[in-house]
Amino acid sequence: MSKVDLSDYNLSELKGLQAEIEREIKNRQQQEVTKAREQIIAIAQGLGISVEELLTNSGPKSKGNGKKVQARYRNPADNAQTWTGRGRQPKWIAEGLAGGKTLDDFRI
Repeated sequence: MSKVDLSDYNLSELKGLQAEIEREIKNRQQQEVTKAREQIIAIAQGLGISVEELLTNSGPKSKGNGKKVQARYRNPADNAQTWTGRGRQPKWIAEGLAGGKTLDDFRI
């Protein structure tokens, strides 16, 4: 982008330009938000799910019998902390793996 020479503008004119620029920035931001919203809706429709389901971590609702998935891994330092092996790894799993352990070391 080329540099604009503003030296010939007086203070009033510069303030007017500033106001115009701020309005244009707001308009452009709104246009980008609208475009993003349309893209999100198109993705959800393409998957056959609602936008809410698309934006949640759990994804589409299960059509199964609703049974809870059993935990497959347990934190040896805190038996109350378990993980099913689905979704994002808990911090204690990631730290253990980074420290040289394997998933089998955490298996219940």
